[in-house]
Order: sequence, then structure tokens, then C-alpha cells
Amino acid sequence: MAKKKLSSDQNEELLKTLKARFEKNMNRHKGLEWDKVQARIEQGSQGKLWSLNEMERTGGEPDVIGYDKKTGEYIFYDCSAESPGGRRSLCYDHEALEKRKEHKPADSAINMATEMGIEILTEEQYRELQKLGKFDMKTSSWVKTPSEIRKLGGAVFCDRRYDTIFLYHNGADSYYAARGFRGSLRV
Repeated sequence: MAKKKLSSDQNEELLKTLKARFEKNMNRHKGLEWDKVQARIEQGSQGKLWSLNEMERTGGEPDVIGYDKKTGEYIFYDCSAESPGGRRSLCYDHEALEKRKEHKPADSAINMATEMGIEILTEEQYRELQKLGKFDMKTSSWVKTPSEIRKLGGAVFCDRRYDTIFLYHNGADSYYAARGFRGSLRV
């Protein structure tokens, strides 16, 4: 857990960045107040703060997109215009990574999300995100793949083209420079 802790300077810088993004994009979280979000972040575990920082560090530009009244948690999604630059050229999961014999990518989307302490977006969450803006106009993002598809060797990804959100399939072991993944985190 020691590695998953930010210094006080990193903590302060991250909160400043998140606050500026929150205030710049009020359409993503109507009715929510930054002071309450920050209080929740500060009372939460250092691991959640570290995960938010990892989302930021890898280019995800995390922002609040909702609030769960039942749990009191704020929901963050990666809101970068394109699939996060620090999370591209990844196959879907560890099994797919192991299957590749040549030209293996550095990692997989599922492995990286797990290491970061975040969840990869589902298709439904991806479509929710697209209601808040126009994302992945030039890139694409792996999304949580149904087990039936994954068992057959496939994985699914989404993007936005022609003002439409598309869901596609590919072999889970494929990877492309323009495909990454978006994540979510509950704080």
C-alpha cells in the first residue's frame, strides 16, 4: 500500500486539477458541489486518491459524472476527448496477452485497470459518457466484454463516428495505437 500513496504536494496538485476540471465542465455534474466532492475524496482512502492520480497521470482527465445516493459515492469517469494516451496499444486481457507469441503489447486493458484500482467502462457506461460530450472521435476504447464473447476469443470496443456511438468486435489479442480504455472509479 505504501506505493499507492501520494505526497502532500501531489495530493494538493491533483485536487487543484480536479477542481478546475469540475468547474470548467459543470454540464457533467449538474447539482453537485465541488466542496462536497473534495470532502469525500479527502475522507476516503489514500488508495482511491492514488487511483484518481493514476487516471490523471495516464491521460484520462477524470471528472465527476454522477453521485450514488445509496452509497454516498461520487462517480468519476475518464473524460479525455480521446482514449487516454497513456493507456493505448493494449490487448484486452491477460489471457489475450499470453496468447500473443509475437509483437506482444506492453500490457492489457484489464490488467492495467486492475493495477490502477479502477474498473473498465461497460458499454452502457460508455454510452452514458457520450451523453456528456463527444468522446473518441479519432480513437476507440475497449469496454467490458460479455463473457460469452470473451470465451470465443473476442472482445468489444466503442467509438464515436458520424455522430453515432458504435460497438465493434475484434480478437481480444489485437491492439492498435489508437485504441485504449476508459475507466471509472467510485469515491
